[in-house]
Amino acid sequence: MKHITRLTGLLVMGMLLPAAVFGQTIKGTVKDSTGSAVPYASVNLKSSVNNSIIAYTVTDNKGAYLLRVPASTTTNSLTVEVHSIGFKSQVKAVAGLNAPIDFTLSRSVNELQTVNIKSSRPILRTHGDTLSYNVSDFANPQDRTIGEVIKRLPGITVASDGTIRYNNKPISALYIGGDNLLDDKYSVATNSIPQVAVNQVQVIQNDQPIKVLQNKVLSDDVALNLQIKKGAKLHLMGQESIGAGLPANYDVDLNAMMFKDSYKAINYLAGNNTGYDVQQDLVSHNLTEYNQLIDNALPATVLSLGAVNTPALAENRYFFDQAGVLNANNLINLKNNVQLRVNAYYVHDTQRQDYSQQTTVFLPGDTVKYNETQHNRSIPDILHTQFTLNINRDKYYLNDALLMDDKNIINYSALKADSSAVNQVFKDNTLNFSNEFNLIKSLKSNNIIQAYSYISHSAEPENLVIGPGYNAAILNNSVPYAQLVQNVNVPSWYTNNYFSFKIPSNLITQSYRTGFSVQSQTLTSGLNVVQNNNSSNLESDSALNHVNWTRKKFYAEAAYDLPGDILKANLTLPVTLQQISYSDSLYTLNKSLTRLYFNPQFRMKYQVSTENYFNLFYNYRNEIGTIENVYPGYILTDYRTLYANNAGLTEQQIQQAGGGFSYRRALTLFFWNINALYSHTAANNISSSVITNNIQEGIVLPYPNSNDSWTVNGFISKYSFALRTTFSGAITWQTNHSVQIQNNALLPFNTTSETYNVNTDTKVIDAVNFTYKATLTQTGSHSPVEASAFQIDQLVQQASVNYDPVDEVQFSLSGEHYFTRQQGNPDLKYFFADASAKFRVAKWKTDLELSANNFLNVKTYNALYLSANTLTASSYTLPGRIVLLKVLFNL
Repeated sequence: MKHITRLTGLLVMGMLLPAAVFGQTIKGTVKDSTGSAVPYASVNLKSSVNNSIIAYTVTDNKGAYLLRVPASTTTNSLTVEVHSIGFKSQVKAVAGLNAPIDFTLSRSVNELQTVNIKSSRPILRTHGDTLSYNVSDFANPQDRTIGEVIKRLPGITVASDGTIRYNNKPISALYIGGDNLLDDKYSVATNSIPQVAVNQVQVIQNDQPIKVLQNKVLSDDVALNLQIKKGAKLHLMGQESIGAGLPANYDVDLNAMMFKDSYKAINYLAGNNTGYDVQQDLVSHNLTEYNQLIDNALPATVLSLGAVNTPALAENRYFFDQAGVLNANNLINLKNNVQLRVNAYYVHDTQRQDYSQQTTVFLPGDTVKYNETQHNRSIPDILHTQFTLNINRDKYYLNDALLMDDKNIINYSALKADSSAVNQVFKDNTLNFSNEFNLIKSLKSNNIIQAYSYISHSAEPENLVIGPGYNAAILNNSVPYAQLVQNVNVPSWYTNNYFSFKIPSNLITQSYRTGFSVQSQTLTSGLNVVQNNNSSNLESDSALNHVNWTRKKFYAEAAYDLPGDILKANLTLPVTLQQISYSDSLYTLNKSLTRLYFNPQFRMKYQVSTENYFNLFYNYRNEIGTIENVYPGYILTDYRTLYANNAGLTEQQIQQAGGGFSYRRALTLFFWNINALYSHTAANNISSSVITNNIQEGIVLPYPNSNDSWTVNGFISKYSFALRTTFSGAITWQTNHSVQIQNNALLPFNTTSETYNVNTDTKVIDAVNFTYKATLTQTGSHSPVEASAFQIDQLVQQASVNYDPVDEVQFSLSGEHYFTRQQGNPDLKYFFADASAKFRVAKWKTDLELSANNFLNVKTYNALYLSANTLTASSYTLPGRIVLLKVLFNL
C-alpha cells in the first residue's frame, strides 16, 4: 500500500509541475453590435515587440474566451486581437490581467467568394471538446437506423447490449438535437431514428450538461449528440415495417418521430416472435453508476428457478418469445429553458427456454456432479412511467423526476434433476416508485447552492412452489409430500437529502456538502411443506425470517475541483457516520453497530496535447452488507440451494487505483488507449457451502477474507483512406484471486481471463461492403490445493457481405462460426448463416425484404462455462430457420 501511495504522489507531482509554466490568465467576451455572442471567433495574444502570437484560443458558444499568459511575459507589451468571419477584426492593448477584456465586433460588408470543396475522404471536425462525424461519410445504402452507422464510426464501439463506447469509455448520455429525450435508455434512439435524418454524430468530451456548473465542476463524462438535418425537423417521420413468415412468425414495428426544437418524440408499437427481445431497447446503460450516486441499491431478487447460463450467442439465435411493446417518449421545450418530459412503456411477453446441463464441482479428494433438464416458460408484464421537469439556465437549475415501475412475472418450469421430476412455479411481483429533486442556483456572489432530495419505496413479494415431493429425505424426513412453498418479501423505504455550497474561483471550485439518508426494510420469509392431505407445516423451526432493518447515515463532504484546460482534477473528502440496527424476534437476534468512515476519492486528467491525455484515479471506500446478508433462517433460494447466515454484518474495505492514456488524431482518424485497474477488497467474513449431489447448503462464517484483481485493457481504431476501411482491435486481461470454503475445505482460487478482438469494415467498391470480426476468449482457473487446472478457449468469427448492384436492389449474406475447446471434452463447432434480399418499389415508396435467418437450420447449441472450480456443460434448443417477408415504408 505504501508503494501505491508513493507512486500516486509522484505521478500527481509530475503532472502538476507543467502547469507552473503558465502564469495568470486573460479572459473576456466577444459580442456583436446587437449584444449577441460571437462563437468560434479566433482570439490571439500577441507581443507588440515582435508582433508574434504567444497564445491562442477560440470563443465558446457564449462568446467567452480564456487566454493563458506565460509566466515570464510582461503585460505592457501585450495586445489581444480578435478575428471572425463576417466581422471586422479588432485589437485591444492589455492594461492589466485583473479586468476582463471584452470586444464588440461590427459587421463586415466584404463578402467571401463561394468555394466548393469536393472530397470522398471522410473528415472529422473538431472544436474544443466536440468531435463531429458526418453521417454521410460512413453510411451504407443498407443502413436503416443511425445505430447501424454508429457501429462503424472510427473510435466508437457498440457492445451486444447496445452500450456505446468512445475510445473505450462508455458514454453517459445520448442527446438528440441537444436534448436529453431518453436519459440512459438511448438504444431506443439508435434502433429507431433513420440514419438519413441525422447530419452529424457529435462526441462531447468533458460533458457537463448543467449550465450552472460548466467550467466550475470537473466532468470526465463522454456524451453523443445526434444533429438532426434541418429538413427532418419540419415534419413527422417514421419507419414502418410489417412482416410475416415461416414457421408462423411475425414482426411488426410502427413508429412516429418528431425532432423540432420545441418538441421531440419517439413513439412506437412493436411486436414479434422472431427472437428479438424488445426489452433490450429499454436497458438503462448507466444504472449501476446511478445507484452508486444515490446510494440506494434496491434489494436483489432472492428466489429463482435455478441458475441458467446465458449462451454466448446473438440473442435472436436462442430466444423463443412472443413479445409486444408500446413505448412513448415525448419532450416539450417551453420558454425560459423549461422542459417537460414523459417516458413510458408497457411490455408483455411470453418467453420459452429448453435446456439441459451437467455441473461438475471439483473438490479436494472428491468430485460432485449433478444433471438437470428444464423446460421453462416466463410471462412478464412490465409498466414503467417517468415524468420529468427540467429547468436549465446559466444561473439556475432544477430537475424533478418521478418514476413508477410495476412488474409482474410468472415463471413455469418442468424440471428433471438427476432421477427426480418436479414442476416449479415462480411468481415475482415488483412495485417501485421514487422521486428525485435537484435544485442548483448561482448567487450574486457567484457562489452556488444546491438542495437535493430523493425518496423511494419498493416491494417485491416472491413466491416459489416446487413439487411434488422433491428431496423428501432432506426436506420432509423422507415422507412423500405434495409441494414446497417458499415466500420472500423485502419492502423498503429510502430517503437521501443534502445541501451543498460551492465557491468557484479562477483556479479551484470548492464544494461543501452535508446531509443524511435513512433506509428502513423488513425481510419476511417462510418455507412451508404442503403434505399429500393438503395440510401445511413449516419445513423446520429455522425456515422462518422476520428481520427488521434500519440504516442511518449522516455525512459531510469537502470537494475541490480544478477545471483547467490542461489539468483537470477532483479531490473529494467525505466523512460518514453510519448507524445500523437489525433484529429478528424469532431468533432473539438484536444487533446494532456504529461506524465512522472516511472514503477519499481522487481523479485527475492531464491534457498532454489538444487531443491526448492521461487520467489517474484512486478511491478508498467502506461498504457494509445489506439485510440480505443477515437473515438467520434458511431460505430455499432455488430448488438446489438452502441459504442462511451465521455471522455478523459484512464489512468491506475496498481500494481501487488506476490510470490510462488516451490518444486521438482526428485528422487521420486514428484512436487508441490503454488503461489499468487494481482492486483490493478486505472483508470480515467468508461464504461457506456444503455441496452434495442432491442439494447445496450455504452460510456466512465470521472469518477474514480478501479478494484481489488486476485488469488491463487496450483499444485501437484506424481508418485507412486508401483502403476505405476501418480497422479496430481490443485486448482485455484480468486476473482475480479469491477464497471460498466448500465442504469444510479452504480453497484459494486464481482465475485469469484474456479477450482479444479484431474488427474490420471495408467498402470494397461503392456497391460492395465487407465486415469481419473475430473474438478469442481464454478463461483459466486453478487452485494451489488442487493439482489440476482448467481452461476454456473460445473463438467467435463473424463476417458479412452487402451487395447493392443498383439503387433498387440490395443483397446481404452473413455468417457466424463458434469454436470452443476444453481439455478432456470434444471440440464444439457451430456455424450460422443468414441471407436477405431487398427490393425497392419506387412508385409505392416501399421496400420489400425477404430474409432467411439461420437458413442452415441449426437447432441445438452446446457450451462450456468455467467459474472457480465449477465446470458446467450446457445444451440449448434453438428456434432453427426463420424465413420472413417484410414490407417497409416511411412516413
